[in-house]
Formats: sequence, structure tokens, C-alpha cells
Amino acid sequence: MSVIINLVVFILVLTVIVAFHEFGHFIMAKKTGVYVYEYAIGMGPKIWGFKKGETEYSLRLIPIGGYCQLAGEDLDEDDSQKVPKNRRLQNKNPWQKFLIMVFGPVNNFILAVVLLFLIAFIWGGTTMNPVIHTVEENSAAAEAGLRAQDTILKINHHKIATSDDISLYLAVSDPEKGTTFQVQRSDGTYATIKVKPNKVKENGKEAYRYGISMYQEKTKGILEAFKYVYKKTISMFKQMFVTVGYLFTGGVKVTQLSGPVGIYSIVGQSRAGGVANVLYLMAFLSINVGFINLLPIPAFDGGHILFIVIELIKGSPVKPELENKIHTIFLILLMILMLFITFNDILRLF
Repeated sequence: MSVIINLVVFILVLTVIVAFHEFGHFIMAKKTGVYVYEYAIGMGPKIWGFKKGETEYSLRLIPIGGYCQLAGEDLDEDDSQKVPKNRRLQNKNPWQKFLIMVFGPVNNFILAVVLLFLIAFIWGGTTMNPVIHTVEENSAAAEAGLRAQDTILKINHHKIATSDDISLYLAVSDPEKGTTFQVQRSDGTYATIKVKPNKVKENGKEAYRYGISMYQEKTKGILEAFKYVYKKTISMFKQMFVTVGYLFTGGVKVTQLSGPVGIYSIVGQSRAGGVANVLYLMAFLSINVGFINLLPIPAFDGGHILFIVIELIKGSPVKPELENKIHTIFLILLMILMLFITFNDILRLF
């Protein structure tokens, strides 16, 4: 029964995120006069739908994902449907195309902010101060000299603003080389301490343990909720910037990424923690989807924006046939990458 509930929650989380993303494209396409063939929730064969004006609204059989089909993405279909050329995406001015492409990710960011506010307002937020609450006895941190009430200022020369920054920079550091902490003591003095974490086995897998926990005070009230949303949103964006940066420099390996199978596992863990944890996961994934889609890679929204920038520089648009071919090639490459990531996710389950 638990597996079924986890699957339902997993599908709901991904569907809401994708539906919001595609609705951003949809609403801006409508505002700029682009012909919209269909706004669909789910993939595969249609199981229900209705048509209003030119646009078909549908639910499809496979309840993951969705799409917004615009004129200009399939030139042959545009011609067969006799869509006026001034209503095709490629014939809109650069700013209109930019707004259509960027509002998918923007909608993801709006969804995340709303969810984080609900979490903080209903269940309470946290202070997120980078202050050590406890240091485990005989742990690597204790032996190196870290103490409770130390405020962490830097990790390996990276400035620390929140407790999230600590988790982030510990995750991307090389534990075999050790991690350098710059801290301010409770008496106002400063110290630089190098910690080499202990290698342990957790659930049959190797992990590194420092032996510290952070002090997080619960906050309540609408003003504190806004403060939490501000800090947490910036923190999530920072995590994405740093992770993607390390991915390109080799600090984070492709094998460490998670796809649908990995997300399903996390959904199960979040559901066990309650509704607030599931909503937090949805907010985190929504920011991830929005951020990744803004990367200037063909097949992503950022790839479309890249072609808009090229159009502004050269003074004329790239031929639609050529642009569509490039997007298709990269889409195939991304699907291959997703299969590879999914394969690794499955291996991690055993």
C-alpha cells in the first residue's frame, strides 16, 4: 500500500511542477498572439479533453509531464492547419519569443515561492543560522577542535551565510583531502580548523561523517514566513549555481545526478516526514526544473533564448528548419543522458 501511495504522490508532484511550467508558456503565448494547438497534462494517448477556440485542453494517459504545443514547432503541421504566419512562434519579435520561453521557468519559481511561504506560515520556518548546535563526542569534528556554538564563516574559502550553505559545500568538498572550517567562537575569537571526516557505512553504503549538527530555531508568523522564503529561495538558487558549476568542472560527477527513479525514492522519504516535507520537495524540484530549463542548451527553454540572442546579434532569425533540427538532436542526447542517469538510479537501489 505504501508503494502505491508513494507512486501517487510522486506522479502528483511531477505533474504539478510540469503543469505550472507549461502554463507559463501557454499564458504568455496567448498574450502575444501565438496559435496554441494544445495544452496537455500527461503524455501519451488522450483520455479526456475539450476544445475552446483554437486550443484543445486535454488529459493524457501517462500521468507524468505535459506540454504546450505552439505553432512554429512543426512547420508542416502549421501549413496543413493553415495557421497565419503572424501567429507562428518564429515570426514573433524577439521580446515576445523571450517572454514565452522564460515564463515557463518563471512559473516554476513562482510555484516554489508560494509553497515555501505556505510551509513557513502553516508549519513554521527556521532561522537557518550557520551555528553549530552539537558536536558528537569522539567524532572527526570534535577531535579537530570544532565546538558547539561555533559560527561557521567559511568552508574551504567559500563564504557561509546559512546552514544550507554548510550542507552544500560539505557535499562538494573532497573528504579525502579534508575540509577547512573558518569559525567564530562564542567568545568572539576566530579559528581555522581542518577536519577529515570519518568514513562510515550507512545502510550498506560508504559515507563520510563530520559529527556536527546545526542549531535551527523554529519561527512563526507572517513576517518570519517572508524572511524564511527570501533566505530559502536564495539558498536554493545558490545550490543550483554551485552544483551546475561543479558539474561542468568535474567536482560533481554525472553518476551523482538523480532522475525519476531517484526522485521517487526521495518522495517516499519525504512523505514519511509529513505534508510539509512533500511540499518542500516540490518547491525544491520546481526551482531545479526552472533553473535547468534556463541553461543555454538547445532543447531547453534556455536554448530557445540562446537562438533569440543570436537573432538580436545577427539582425535576423535563424532558419526555423535549422533551429528545430538542432533542438531535436539535443533532445535525443538529453534522452540518452536521462536513460544513463535512470540506470544509475536503479543500481543505487540494490
